[in-house]
Amino acid sequence: MRVPYVDGVLTARQVADTARSIASMQEASGAVPWTTGEHVDIWNHVEAAMALLAGGEVGAAERALAWVPTVQRADGSWPMKIVRGVVEDDRGETNMSAYFAVGLWHHWLVRGDRTFVERWWPSVRAGLDWVVSLQTDFGGIAWTPVDDLCLLAGNSSIYQSLRAGVALAELLGEPQPEWELAGGRLGHALREHRDLFADKSTYSMDWYYPVLGGAVRGAAAHELLATRWDDFVVAGLGIRCVDTNPWVTGAETCELVLALDAIGDHERALRLLRDMQHLRAEDGGYWTGWVYADPGYPNDNPDVYWPVEHTTYTAAAVILAVDALGERFGEATPGSGIMRGSSLAAPFAELALECGCEALDRA
Repeated sequence: MRVPYVDGVLTARQVADTARSIASMQEASGAVPWTTGEHVDIWNHVEAAMALLAGGEVGAAERALAWVPTVQRADGSWPMKIVRGVVEDDRGETNMSAYFAVGLWHHWLVRGDRTFVERWWPSVRAGLDWVVSLQTDFGGIAWTPVDDLCLLAGNSSIYQSLRAGVALAELLGEPQPEWELAGGRLGHALREHRDLFADKSTYSMDWYYPVLGGAVRGAAAHELLATRWDDFVVAGLGIRCVDTNPWVTGAETCELVLALDAIGDHERALRLLRDMQHLRAEDGGYWTGWVYADPGYPNDNPDVYWPVEHTTYTAAAVILAVDALGERFGEATPGSGIMRGSSLAAPFAELALECGCEALDRA
């Protein structure tokens, strides 16, 4: 399998080094923490597994994916936070519990191994059944069973996970119409009722995630990204994590790269991927973020990496962004379109409307 690259930004060897930097922090169990000694959450863990696979670390990727079902609970959920194999926060989190579907579908695209899919499909099915059981009246899905709020970024990712889950179901001949209907209601909420989600508008993720997750596309996607471009994008550095601090972060920058690629804005995506390379370390790992000097945001300690750590989720986002843009500007894997949604099940709004789903208008 060829490792992806983007001409003029990162070579295949550099991408492979980044994948090895993730593998170097993988625990013996297969779990991938945020950084060495830190906690594991299923969403970032699965994202790391996808990046390991794209970066040529097939064994490490498959160990990571095989670890996921070992910490799943009987109800289909996963705990929010695990530290060195010990559950530190036992709340089931819906976005995390949905994302294994994306990781397994990505593995199918890259490896074409049906036996691997069949082995872990029951875990995906149980997870998504649990997730859709927490859908609210307006179509959003609750963050956890004990927290009375729906997160916009998390729900946007769940939308993608449901499409991946339906794609897996179609591959295996096990239709899941309830996921399609839940996805239709969720997509409608993400397009038409974003004001009903918890207000996290200071975070850039809430800005671009409806596009990244695939619920918002076309002209509406371009319009949405234009609304806060100047609030978050810092020329030459990347994008802010939050609009209140002069702090650019690599993972969020690369996720915006993926969102831009998904709507065909390849040149701005390429520019952002190039801009954030100042976060690259010598071993191929990536610093989480950079605090920069800005007179509009006084800071006593600008021009420093912060936190002082290399994170697996940042390195993973870089690899997936390279893979997506590699299709146009270099080399890509068969899974490069995972965030574009081109390989996923059809958008749910169309499916739901075709079957006359009145639930779309409940909000």
